[in-house]
Amino acid sequence: MKKVGILGGGQLGRMLLQAAANYPVETFVMENDSECPSAHLCDHFTKGNITNFDDVYNFGKGLDAITIEIESVNEAALEKLESEGVKVYPKPSALKTIKDKILQKQFYKDNGIASSDFVITKDLTELQRHIDFLPAVHKIGMGGYDGRGVQVIRTKEDIKKGFDAPSVLEKMVVIKKELAVIVAVNDKGETATYNCVDMVVDPELNLLDYQISPADVSEAIAKKAAAIAQQVVTKLKSPGIFAVELFVDEQDEVFVNETAPRVHNSGHHSIEANYSSQFDMLWRVMLGYPLGNTAHILPAAIVNLLGAEGYTGPAHYDGLDEVLKSNNVFVHIYGKKETKPGRKMGHITILHKDKSELLKQAAEIKKMLRVISLNR
Repeated sequence: MKKVGILGGGQLGRMLLQAAANYPVETFVMENDSECPSAHLCDHFTKGNITNFDDVYNFGKGLDAITIEIESVNEAALEKLESEGVKVYPKPSALKTIKDKILQKQFYKDNGIASSDFVITKDLTELQRHIDFLPAVHKIGMGGYDGRGVQVIRTKEDIKKGFDAPSVLEKMVVIKKELAVIVAVNDKGETATYNCVDMVVDPELNLLDYQISPADVSEAIAKKAAAIAQQVVTKLKSPGIFAVELFVDEQDEVFVNETAPRVHNSGHHSIEANYSSQFDMLWRVMLGYPLGNTAHILPAAIVNLLGAEGYTGPAHYDGLDEVLKSNNVFVHIYGKKETKPGRKMGHITILHKDKSELLKQAAEIKKMLRVISLNR
């Protein structure tokens, strides 16, 4: 039985472990919080820091394979493990390119992958020299995730919101749609691509609010999005699973926003809505099994459960009973004990053959279910 480790113990690790229960595999998780969502679902839990070289190396050296559920891991330790025969998904070389927004953006440019114009800024002083480039989006090079490390800079008055650290300033374009395409790659270089999905982002939190799959786009745009996602993963030269986020502009041009080298929020619907979920697929890749079937069983919507504004403390799911009365709804609570504003606490997947019904139910659930704390 193979021994496979996951660096990070949040909800992505939790859902990976739920899928692992279907396979002959011994699972290991490392996280610095022994109460994390994944801790009680793995075979072996190690308390440690995923950014620390020694912790990551010592955790991984007895394993057959290792994967990540967040980019901010120590890739030097992963490189050493890879050199010693541990299979790493994704390869440290791909992780290094993606985790630094500057290197990621340069990678698209160097490989002729459609992406918005950009300039690199070392600090706030340098940012002030690019007023003519506005409106734009400032993204910190290292450490940003889940809406953190991203600022919209529309005018020179907004420049103070930017980052006084190496960052990317991306030209803002008028976006008609935000899409995502998930692609799995096995060790032989074979790929399996999921249908592109519509992503509706909360403009305040810069987090995925809800998602519809398959996306409501023309066949031409869907094919273009899939082709660009394939181009990204081919150039990364790494097995694993990759979520490529894309924009569609007013002229129906499609270009890459960002890539995540792991399972992703935009693919959570696949647990119920696809024959092989993104989590199942990653286990197939890591364990050397045939790639799964990415086809939809039914159209789906995801509603993210975010901590309600004004509530911090032990989580309480107000309206959960009401949501569970629906017979086409699947509830995923991530097991985080504490809620705080904007924190991802769970998601709801809705299945329905009628897409207009999906949108209606998604809107209803957003009003019906709130994550609050009774100890406000």
